[in-house]
Amino acid sequence: MTWERLPLRELAREIRGSVLPLPGRTYELWSVPSFRRGMPETALGESVRSAKRPVDPGDVLLSKINPRINRVWIVAERRGYEQVASPEWIVIRTDRRRLDSRFLMYYLRSPRFRHWIEGAVSGVTGSHTRAKPAEVMQQLVPLPALAEQRRIVDILEDHLSRLDAAVATLEISERRLSVLDERAVLATLLGENERVTSVLGEISQGSLPSLPTGWKWSTLGELAEVVGGVTKDAKKQSDPSLAEVPYLRVANVQRARLDLSDVATIRVPAGAVQRLRLQTGDVLLNEGGDRDKLARGWVWNDEVPVCIHQNHVFRARPDRALVDSYWLSWCTNSYGSLWAQRHGKQSVNLASISLSTVRTMPIAVPPRDEQTSLLAALAETQEANARLRVAIERARARSVALRRALLTAAFSGQLTGGASDSDRIEEVAAAL
Repeated sequence: MTWERLPLRELAREIRGSVLPLPGRTYELWSVPSFRRGMPETALGESVRSAKRPVDPGDVLLSKINPRINRVWIVAERRGYEQVASPEWIVIRTDRRRLDSRFLMYYLRSPRFRHWIEGAVSGVTGSHTRAKPAEVMQQLVPLPALAEQRRIVDILEDHLSRLDAAVATLEISERRLSVLDERAVLATLLGENERVTSVLGEISQGSLPSLPTGWKWSTLGELAEVVGGVTKDAKKQSDPSLAEVPYLRVANVQRARLDLSDVATIRVPAGAVQRLRLQTGDVLLNEGGDRDKLARGWVWNDEVPVCIHQNHVFRARPDRALVDSYWLSWCTNSYGSLWAQRHGKQSVNLASISLSTVRTMPIAVPPRDEQTSLLAALAETQEANARLRVAIERARARSVALRRALLTAAFSGQLTGGASDSDRIEEVAAAL
């Protein structure tokens, strides 16, 4: 099917200029802060002080500023509030006798237009890169008859609504999986399946719940040697007589993993290297940072030879006869983290927990051989959950590909509204 293609400026006009809001009057303000779930933010009843661009229901809004270039929406019908748009938008008002606003909105979301506008600003650096409205208005737009435009939009929205429902189901599944994953960890570490949520609150407040037979409560200091790390001394960094070794910072010590992509080095006396050198099986915990990061960390497996740690990272060296390194680390990362948040101190910008306090962190300890079997079962559960996450990510990637294919098919005249649409969309997706 061949459609006429005309420059957008012949079918619509850009709304320019701005107006000063009237004192005491409230507006609905369209802005572009995040586009969560594909929608821009609107502030209903906003008291607008600076000049804004007036918009009407049906106007098409195109974001012109990176990194949200080519985010597109249409102004909704609102009662009781005048509507204005922030300067991040190009405001396009169609000649509705020739071009349906919804048809234009979806075309501006299509891969063809996205490819053009992203290329129009490629090679330009800076956070304020902008698309030029004049160039946008020169772009060719497919122009079937107005009735055909509306029919295509109806078909497109029917397909998109089903695709949106599938994506929403994926998001719900992912959230539920995260909850189940967390509950599996806590149920393993506390031997408790029924009261996990309430048990967490009890522990953070210092009230220790009962444990299964053979388990006992201990403290981090009773189970491991816990020490602080080296404080960086700027004067020593230019002393070539001192040993230069890798050291771990807070950024390297993440929850249940280590990020060793960027390991810095530091010059320290030889004695400090011997005293602070990490050994396989050491458990690392963060001493400071954002409050929810306290006590996060993981197990060291000598990934970097002769490595030490800074003063904002604690090292716990477990008594292996009493506790497995991974058991201890899971405890500090889960309910131990909540306990640390409650018992830490908050400054203006950062939270921290002292060495003496962190040593009193409560740790639930099952018999040593039971720890091994419980960790093995937990690993199996997490591997299964990881496979589910991979499946969800694949489904999400497929939904993105199908959305691109659907828009491509719509603006090349391949959507009929019949059963054959699915096959056409699959073919287009395979070709993109």
